[in-house]
Amino acid sequence: MWRGFSVKDMADQCYGNIYDQGKGRQMPIHYGSKQLNFHTISSPLATQLPHAAGAGYALKLDKKNAVSVAYFGEGAASEGDFHAGLNFAATLGCPTIFICRNNGWAISTPATEQYRGDGVAGRGPCYGIAAVRVDGGDALAIYIAVKEARKIALQTQSPILIEAMSYRSGHHSTSDDSSKYRSAEEMRKWRARDPVSRLQRWLIAQGWWDEVREAELRGKMRREVIHALEGAAKEGKPPLDDMFSDVYDELPPHLVRQRDEVRRFVAKYPDALPPGVPPLSS
Repeated sequence: MWRGFSVKDMADQCYGNIYDQGKGRQMPIHYGSKQLNFHTISSPLATQLPHAAGAGYALKLDKKNAVSVAYFGEGAASEGDFHAGLNFAATLGCPTIFICRNNGWAISTPATEQYRGDGVAGRGPCYGIAAVRVDGGDALAIYIAVKEARKIALQTQSPILIEAMSYRSGHHSTSDDSSKYRSAEEMRKWRARDPVSRLQRWLIAQGWWDEVREAELRGKMRREVIHALEGAAKEGKPPLDDMFSDVYDELPPHLVRQRDEVRRFVAKYPDALPPGVPPLSS
């Protein structure tokens, strides 16, 4: 949202409607934006760390004044792609920032069962990568660390590893019940250090914020979100043709066969077409 991906964009992506930039082909919250330089979010752990190294290398070759950034959890740091991505970035000298959000739990595996070393930041020097550990619940600390990392990555044309020590106070997903593997007392202790509340209290102490403006903003944003979701729900869906586009410049034979099979199915069972989905073109 800071870069311009609006509430409406979020709502359109969640509903996978005709305005979704991913054309309804991704899970909710797996957004991307070519215009805003967002690579589409991917569910499999760590798969995009090598991609981030490659993107950083491309920026270097094009002499762009920019860096690539990849976000991942400490669970992803246990995957092979983590090591491949960092090694590629180090040996190629890629201006890439790797930001590990170490929330201590991955999905349900505690950090104590994920590694024996000193967290994730300690792995950076092993690859010849500068690394820093920062309080992930302190918005100002994160801002300063990332700002400095970007400066160093551009100046030295090399990657940086940031380990943000944080905590996932909620469930991993809608199918997760974190009370099965951690205590309520543990969650209560960490919620007392909620990063949003910490920043809010700091802003109030500086005289830059107050409870009245907080209530007004929450009300305004709630109305905006509801309006965006209601609007997105009413929009039509992308045409079935979009299932076969954008990967190849010219549709290969196996996708032509699949498209034709879908066309025959829809022609035979027109009622099977979901509401709001335009049929395939002839």
